[in-house]
Amino acid sequence: MKAIYLLTKRELGYHLNTIWGYALIAFVLLIDGLLFNSFSLTDTPRFSSDVLEDFFYFSSGTTMIAGIFLSMRLFAEERQSNTIVLLETTPINEAQVVTGKFLGALIFLMLITLLTLYMPIFIQINGKVSWAQIATGYLGLFSLASVTISIGLLGSTMAKNQLFAAIIGAGILVVFLLGWLMGKIAEAPLDEVFSYMALFDRHYQPFMRGRINTESLFFYLSLSFLFLLLATRILQTRRQS
Repeated sequence: MKAIYLLTKRELGYHLNTIWGYALIAFVLLIDGLLFNSFSLTDTPRFSSDVLEDFFYFSSGTTMIAGIFLSMRLFAEERQSNTIVLLETTPINEAQVVTGKFLGALIFLMLITLLTLYMPIFIQINGKVSWAQIATGYLGLFSLASVTISIGLLGSTMAKNQLFAAIIGAGILVVFLLGWLMGKIAEAPLDEVFSYMALFDRHYQPFMRGRINTESLFFYLSLSFLFLLLATRILQTRRQS
């Protein structure tokens, strides 16, 4: 546990002490702010719950993009700078390395996401939405962040540089996002399989509307664990070779 804590602290410190981390914070806040003003604050009267749903809709996109950019460097940068040798020769095992890096990136992404909280609060003050609905939406965002970081981390273990890591991570993420489309064109029983694997359409939308879906939480946790397990296996294979 101490090794995981130290690695998590190291990763989190990197993001909080480099211009890259603050540039990512600025990007998310800028895009979310622009989208909030463009789509949520209009002259047309709307229900507050619909405005909040729109916020969580476009926030999911910026969260996933930030997740890919955060995770692409986790191992690819270590490989580019040759510091990966230090990780491979330390007495800690691959699962601890993967967990520490994952938690460091995830905590930072969650902090970025929480910085957007002023927008739902603005809706809550000027309308009628509950804190429970806001909390549920953020739970959905955190779940998406977890899966995105784990996917990006897997891509980072497979690639030799950060660009290819981002391409691999984004490619895998897009496949899961398009599950709803493949579910519509596939025949039974594959249509149900693809629909279930749809990262956004089936599993995230209930959170947008303020409903906690335990099935979706289990799906997100299982998918995150799967990609972290695959990343661990890749690191073990590399160390053994």
